[in-house]
Formats: sequence, structure tokens, C-alpha cells
Amino acid sequence: MSVETRRTLFRIRDAENSSRVTEIELFFDLVFVFAITQLSHGLVDHLNMRGALETLVLFLAVWWLWIYTSWATNWLDPERTAVRGLLMAMMLGGLVLASALPKAFGASGLVFALAYVTMQLARTLWIAWLSRGHNRARVRNFLRIAFYFLLAAPLWIAGALAEANIRLLFWAGALAIEYAGPWLFFRTPLLGRSGIDDWDISGSHMAERCALFIIIALGEAILVTGATFADLTPDAPTVTAFLVSFVGSAAMWWIYFDTGAKRGGEAIEHEAEAGRLARNAYTYLHMPIVAGIVVTAVADEMMLAHPVGHHAEIAFILVACGGPLLFLFGNQAFKYVTADRPIPPLSHFIGQALLIGSGISAWQGHWTPLTTGVAAMAALIATAAWEWFSLNGGWQRWAPWLDRRTKIALEDSER
Repeated sequence: MSVETRRTLFRIRDAENSSRVTEIELFFDLVFVFAITQLSHGLVDHLNMRGALETLVLFLAVWWLWIYTSWATNWLDPERTAVRGLLMAMMLGGLVLASALPKAFGASGLVFALAYVTMQLARTLWIAWLSRGHNRARVRNFLRIAFYFLLAAPLWIAGALAEANIRLLFWAGALAIEYAGPWLFFRTPLLGRSGIDDWDISGSHMAERCALFIIIALGEAILVTGATFADLTPDAPTVTAFLVSFVGSAAMWWIYFDTGAKRGGEAIEHEAEAGRLARNAYTYLHMPIVAGIVVTAVADEMMLAHPVGHHAEIAFILVACGGPLLFLFGNQAFKYVTADRPIPPLSHFIGQALLIGSGISAWQGHWTPLTTGVAAMAALIATAAWEWFSLNGGWQRWAPWLDRRTKIALEDSER
């Protein structure tokens, strides 16, 4: 493949539709719908400390694979046949990886590790090769990225060959190396470190890709709710649990998309150092948002299966209140770094306090799973309502007892 041919495989910045998300990218995402479903089902089946740690490690690997591919398609033009071929090959590898998730800490460990390492390295080195001859800075940037994947690869393989306890440590170490890469600007012997100029991305494309992944996670939550409810007798507690699960998912959609996603997209599109914001706000800070949705889906499935008739166990309380808590933390951090005035949203602090209080009350008051789920849903609704009320002038119009300075402070705390 000639240099000129390789050059045409990259997006042309500032051209019409140069930053749009393409159909092949959406097709690629379907594999990750399956992967997230596998993760949530695995956590339901192993809802203990060990299961939570294993699910966390697998989730971090799945997210890292997806986000790096999204960075890649920010540079590459998915309308080109060769790039489409890459994405379809990545889909096949992703399907193998997702299929191995339930037994990744058992018999399928080596399959998972080989699929992960191969996909990360092959995509990265292919882009470095495509950049040869016309973009030396990009070649060095992707070689630095490949160095971190190579550094972690022996830990992935050694972990897959070790017994489960050691596997968890090896794989956690591999992820620590890989996750440190962007934060260290991929500092590499002989090649130095990358600069912000090397991360010349389209901010709008990155924002849209991550927003679509949130939709994937919420879609998985809806899928779990519907599939579980379909197999149950529709009595009053079950129908109530079904409604609580749906309203909770809708509240999470509102909290992310009503202001956060739009404001984040506008911020990164006009940011001079879009690469830095993409690293902080999207590569790292979207992880707790997605993880919170996945954990909440686990709680919804458990609540639907047994809404009443027994006290909520501590494991259920942790996922029912901890999932939304993690989701609110991620949203709060995301909105903090993309705001015009970097003030953490007060509404999210209120929601977090309500969730912590609900969790303590559920444990000490011996609440049923349904009561605990209702309380967690109410905390999400309160967060969304407070934020919407503040951003739409509610304090100015409907709180005459407050002085003007307090009203302004309450509204500014959400901007």
C-alpha cells in the first residue's frame, strides 16, 4: 500500500461530515452490548467481594478496548474499505472476547487474554504503519501507545496461565500499566513522551461516541428489566419493581443527557486542547458513569426477581445504592471538568447524600429490596429535578423567601 493510499485512510479535518459517527462504528458497538450483558450477568451470579473485583477488572479491560478503538476511528475514516475491514476484524475479536467473559477467571482465561492483547496491539501497530511516510508525529505517538500494551502483555498472558487468585493480581497490574499511559503522556524510553498536539482529535466525534456508549449501557439495563419481567408473574410487587427499574433508568438518562452531554460536547468542540479534555472527561471519567449503570442494572434484576418477602441483604443494598452513587460521582466529575465555571453540581451532592442515607436506613431498618429500590430511584429523581429546576430559573421564580445572592449561588452551582 503506497504512502498516498495510506494517507487517504485518515479523516480530513474540517471537511464536511469529517467528524460524524458512521454506521460501521455503530455496528461495531453491538459487540459491546453483548459484553456489558455478560458482565452484568456475571456480577449477579457472583455477588460477593471476589466477584466484584473480577467484574471490575473485566469491565476496565472492555472499556479500555472500546475507548481506544473510538480514539482510532477519530483519526481513521470508517468510510474507507480498509478501515471497515479493521473494524469488522475487531468485532470478530470482540465477540470472542465477550464470549469468554463468563469464564475469564476460569477455563477461558487464555482466550480472553489473547483476544484482548491481539486486538489492542494489532489496531495500534496498524495505525502506526498507516502513518509512515506522511505523519511522523503520529507514528511516534502510536509506537508509544504500543509500548505500553507490550509492557502489559506478559502480565495478561502470565495471568491467564496462573490460578485464579494470581490471575486477578496479574491482570490488575496489566491494567495499571495501560491506564497509566495516557496520564503519563505515554512517556517511553528513546521515543520520549507525547504532547497534546499529538492528540489532534475531533472533540465532537469523541463526545458523540461516548454518549452512544452511555446509550448502550442504558439499553442493557432496559433489556435486563424487560427480559426479567417477562418471565415473572405480574403481581403488584413485581409490576411496581418493573416501574421502579424503568423510572430509575429514565432518571439516569436525564441526568446525563439533559445538560451534561450537550455541555460536554460544546466544551470539547471549542477547546484548544481537545485531546487533554478527551483524556480526562471521556477516557477516564466516563468509566464510573458506565460502571454505575451496569451495577444498577444488576440491582434491578435482583429486585425484580425477589421484590418483597425478605429483608434486603447487604450485597443487594450495596449494588442498589452503590450503582447510582457511582453513576452520580462520574457525572459530577464529568460536569465539573467541562463546565464554564468549574463548580461540582450541588444536585449531585444531594443525590449522593440521599443514596448513602438510604443504604444505611435499608440495612438498619431491614427494608425489603423493593423499598430500597424505590429509595434509590427517588434519589436519582431528586438529583435530576434539582438540577433541572436550578438551570431553568426555578429559584428565581419559585423561591421568593431566598435572597438574590443565594438564588444566584444555587443556580451557578449547576452550571
